[in-house]
Amino acid sequence: MRTFADRVRGLAPAPWEHDAELLRGLFDAQLGSRHADLAARWMQSQGTGFYTIGSAGHEGNAAVAAALEPTDPALLHYRSGAFYLTRAAQCGSKDGLRDILLGVAAATSEPIAGGRHKVFGRAELAVIPQTSTIASHLPRAMGVAFSLARAAKLGVPSPWPADAIVVTSFGDASANHSTATGAINAALHASYQGLPMPLLLVCEDNGIGISVRTPDGWIRQAYGSRPGLRYFDADGTDLDAALSMATEAATFVRRNRRPAFLRLRTVRLLGHAGSDVETAYRSPAELAADEELDPLLGTARYLLGAGYTADEIIELYEDKQAEALRIAAEVAGLPQLTSAAAVAAPLRFPAPEAVADALPERTSSTELLTLSQSVNRALGDVLASYPEAMVFGEDVGRKGGVYGVTRGLQKAFGPARVFDTLLDEQSILGLGLGAGVSGLLPIPEIQYLAYLHNAEDQLRGEAASLKFFSQEQYANPMVLRIAGYGYQKGFGGHFHNDDAIGVLRDIPGVVIASPSRPDDAAAMLHACAAAARSSGTVSVFLEPIALYHRRDLYEDGDEQWLAAYPSEPVPIGRGRTYGDGSELTIVTFGNGVPMSLRVAARVPGVRVLDLRWLAPLPVEDLLREATATGRVLVADETRRSGGVSEGVLATLIDHGYAGRLARVTSYDSYVPLGAAAHEVLLAEQTIERAARDLLS
Repeated sequence: MRTFADRVRGLAPAPWEHDAELLRGLFDAQLGSRHADLAARWMQSQGTGFYTIGSAGHEGNAAVAAALEPTDPALLHYRSGAFYLTRAAQCGSKDGLRDILLGVAAATSEPIAGGRHKVFGRAELAVIPQTSTIASHLPRAMGVAFSLARAAKLGVPSPWPADAIVVTSFGDASANHSTATGAINAALHASYQGLPMPLLLVCEDNGIGISVRTPDGWIRQAYGSRPGLRYFDADGTDLDAALSMATEAATFVRRNRRPAFLRLRTVRLLGHAGSDVETAYRSPAELAADEELDPLLGTARYLLGAGYTADEIIELYEDKQAEALRIAAEVAGLPQLTSAAAVAAPLRFPAPEAVADALPERTSSTELLTLSQSVNRALGDVLASYPEAMVFGEDVGRKGGVYGVTRGLQKAFGPARVFDTLLDEQSILGLGLGAGVSGLLPIPEIQYLAYLHNAEDQLRGEAASLKFFSQEQYANPMVLRIAGYGYQKGFGGHFHNDDAIGVLRDIPGVVIASPSRPDDAAAMLHACAAAARSSGTVSVFLEPIALYHRRDLYEDGDEQWLAAYPSEPVPIGRGRTYGDGSELTIVTFGNGVPMSLRVAARVPGVRVLDLRWLAPLPVEDLLREATATGRVLVADETRRSGGVSEGVLATLIDHGYAGRLARVTSYDSYVPLGAAAHEVLLAEQTIERAARDLLS
């Protein structure tokens, strides 16, 4: 195999049309990226490196960084080494290469993730960290682009300049993923309506996704003539061409505040990752052809044209190699995370005192409200107290929500703060995630719990992971409202009666609120908003549809399920106890609360604990109320497998509870239409029968 030196000595000079100092700086970034890849493989061979997905062949993305301002927020593909090093140099940092290799070594001194993962990110560089995801960062990128103008319009301070543009990069294989197509569609949907959407989409097209080839011409076919999307195409192995086209694309986006798509044609060298054996699926001729297109050789031609000698270029290469290996040796063996507590520290739930200090002003009232009315009042108070707060989702604006929960809010606070979105849950959540890192407080709504499932990775892979992979340097405060659970009358079927929340309960660090009473709902919503504002917390606020307009508890007309607007807060992770029965504790939540209260009225000696919070569980309250009676019945309206009761029983056992235990749940089934729904949902009679059995 010919060496780099041999190849350089055989090159012909090429004229460079840009600044000579810029050429030298970009070549330095390209060399740093290449030698970081090689050093990562050396570190792996020594047992001191843990990540080998590299940027070799993609070093043309240095030109994209050079075409941007260093304050333009960037959400980057995992082959963005040269971009990152260029951005670091733009910001005056000489530590970019060390940053990368600290990540490879999983060192706690790595500046963004602190040893949790190898990511491209640094707050001072306006690089928001992304993990090895398949385009799942594009909805957030779209959200950041939307939020630039929205924050300025609302007069809300933002970490990004109002005239910034957002850049996000991804591979040609990822361009086919639903998150990519959805985010791009949402960007065009907004731009079509005249909303500013300064988003530069950079597809680094090397023609292959791991081992699966992208059909020739597919990216151009899919995106080259999309109405409303300006398309640019550049040879990423040719630095001059890449810089010219990237500059043109960035200028278009900055001037017009409209999205653009830049296809950067690249090659993939060194395989997908260190463990990849390319010869299993690529021919020797194909691999050799890619080596001839090595972007380092392309840039070397321009250096020759700018007056550098071949020996000087080779010396630059070898000096960078020595620098990378020196740093690799220095970072090898540096301290790594050594405890579960240290690893999970960024995922901790918000401190109660921080939430209490951030609680907004509330209007007092003795008027009795339904749960729907109470949530509406609370949203109004949050919007009035926090100028950065926005409420958005399908139908929440003019209509006021399917169930009227947001009625009147758009009229009171204007369409810039309460607005309808397109019908795409991934984009709704992406908008929330982008707004959260841009100085805003997003309160998105997912219309039904079942609609969340096609977008839940935006919570699991993006929302929950950001604080984890940035050591809380970045956060995405958000209160996600979801109408859910079963028992809805007159509008059935599993899409509108869904009790599957297992996908939420195992997401680290996400608060799950599950109010039942109107007063609790308002106070808990305030707590979630305050936690978002003070601690960057992501909360999921589950609203039981069947209780939205409930007025009565025991009999028609008693109006005992109405409540006054609360004056007292509800701390996150604290339950609510009803009664002082000494024989049995029913532990429940959501629709289970009124059912269990009616059972308690018929069965002597029963007290009821409303968990209120499903994450974090109210462990202290749970243990106290369980111990008080020595008998616990968990009344769980979610499914038997993956439902809430599993976690409740495990918590009791883990903490040494030795009393009697039982649970009743809904069936492991979708919820059917009509009266058949009552065959699979938890019934009040089932709770009562189980309670009497425990007492007998």
